[in-house]
Amino acid sequence: MDWALFSIFVTVAIAHFLALLSPGPDFVLVVKSAIKNGPKKSIGVAAGIASANALYIALCLVGVGALLASTVIIMIALKVAGGLFLIYLAVMALRAKKSDYKYLEISENQTRQSETTFAKEFITGFMSGILNPKNLLFYLSLFTVVLTNDVNFGFKVGLGIWMTSVVFVWDLSVIYVLSIDKVRRKFSKLAYYIDKCTGVILGLIGFTIVKSALTK
Repeated sequence: MDWALFSIFVTVAIAHFLALLSPGPDFVLVVKSAIKNGPKKSIGVAAGIASANALYIALCLVGVGALLASTVIIMIALKVAGGLFLIYLAVMALRAKKSDYKYLEISENQTRQSETTFAKEFITGFMSGILNPKNLLFYLSLFTVVLTNDVNFGFKVGLGIWMTSVVFVWDLSVIYVLSIDKVRRKFSKLAYYIDKCTGVILGLIGFTIVKSALTK
């Protein structure tokens, strides 16, 4: 066993997991979708977020990530687009009425009448992940600071697959917990208020991102 590579793997894995534990717009979207749409459709959000992470990891592997990060105009555009997307999601959440959440009261043995689909949730998750500049900068910092040229390409690819899988499994875990009847019933009673809170959080994050992009 190459202990140097093992040490790098442990360092990156811990840093990556700690970043996942820090609630951000992606996490908020997973919680929101799991409560509102049920596990089958909300898995789409998890898959979309994981796919966006995989794309950024791939870009960093081939060196495009460094090019994007070094181009000021592209980074500003990315931040503004990401911030506006979060603000859009916030507006949708804040405009929702209590009557929009009545289907959550249906028992697990009945069909939920959610208008969304797996594909729509996937696109929402992917857009959230790809328009979040923190994802690019996080992976870029890992691949340029920790994973130097001395580390072989195969190891980097393996680590990229590991990190993508962890993102997906973590989001699936959140969805699974919220799909448990007892937990879901409690959350369903608060879904309207939770959606409003997540809307405010997403809106504030989006506004902060846009403001920081335009003032620098």
